[in-house]
Amino acid sequence: MKVTSTIGRSVEIPLRMFGIWPGSPYVSLCRLFWTIALVTAQYFQYQYIITHIYIADLSDLMDGLSATLAFTLLFIKLVTFWINQRTFNKILAMMAIDWKKNSGIDFNMIISNATLSHNFSNFVFSFHSIAVIVYSISVLTVSTSDYEGTDISMRPLILKMNFPFHSDTQLIYAIMLIAQFLYLLLCSIGVSTLNALLIVLILHLAGQIDILRRWLTEILFSEENGYKPSAVMIKKIIEKHQNIINFSEDIENLYSRIALILFVSDTLIICFVGFVLVTSIGASNSFFTILKILAFYFVMNFEAFVYCFAGEYLSSKSKMIGEAAYDSSWYQSTPQDSRIILFLIMRSQNQLTITIGKFMDLSLERFANIIKASASYVSVLLAMY
Repeated sequence: MKVTSTIGRSVEIPLRMFGIWPGSPYVSLCRLFWTIALVTAQYFQYQYIITHIYIADLSDLMDGLSATLAFTLLFIKLVTFWINQRTFNKILAMMAIDWKKNSGIDFNMIISNATLSHNFSNFVFSFHSIAVIVYSISVLTVSTSDYEGTDISMRPLILKMNFPFHSDTQLIYAIMLIAQFLYLLLCSIGVSTLNALLIVLILHLAGQIDILRRWLTEILFSEENGYKPSAVMIKKIIEKHQNIINFSEDIENLYSRIALILFVSDTLIICFVGFVLVTSIGASNSFFTILKILAFYFVMNFEAFVYCFAGEYLSSKSKMIGEAAYDSSWYQSTPQDSRIILFLIMRSQNQLTITIGKFMDLSLERFANIIKASASYVSVLLAMY
């Protein structure tokens, strides 16, 4: 199949479904539907937390609270994208221009990064779908084995919610399970799409940086033109560098606030899930409970890792611009022409990155801090347990 865009169909279709893709039909209707669905489900979830905060086991309470926070994070992501729709449209327009302008070796670089983006998007979608299936099957298995012969209304649901009615018949209980599974699956698609989109945008930007590096090292001061850069090539390099900076700033504006909320929420969620995982060891029928928790635990860790890796990768790629400029054959040129490289190196020292709410940069060190902070909070909860 011929690749025609960095954003594959596995990302574009969910973006249309959640009312984010520009030009999609019934955008307002999609946004209204997801607002009502998420707010209603969140109401039932938080109602469960409030009504069970004193009577429920701490492990059970942490289990429900972690899932509730994950859905809250998804809703915040969607609202952020809806508010910043103009920025997202600008990003897509810049990507379309990049696909039209480049040809030859440069176009092959874009194709290579686009193929990698499609493969990663499919992997993220599959990973989240498998996690949802494992999570749901584990809950149903525990419900069937531990609650056999008990009142149907006492059996656990996939998601902990307080409904205004009771599942006192097998039919109502089955309908509730199916509805929750579909809701969980669709929400996981939304989470995987927005996470994969960040990597897709970063990979596209990395392709543009690779093109700029090639121009600097192979074309600007080439032996064919006597190491004298042409005015056309200088203009193209300056425009390309400026477009890369603008593209990076747009990604930063789109994901910076999301990263801030994610940094806080994922730390708490990983802490809560880790606590449930530790306390479940040795309990009756613990295998399926641990399997359910592990699926959720891996998903949340993977989400935090994706964001931190994206920031780390973007920072490392931006450093290569200055290195490529320095590695070019500027020393073969005249002092007047080589000054071009000096200005480019000075500007590339302003590192491209994604910040956590403009406070700190996303990096693999931040991911390590999230894991360490979560482990510390788990030890505190275990002391209280």
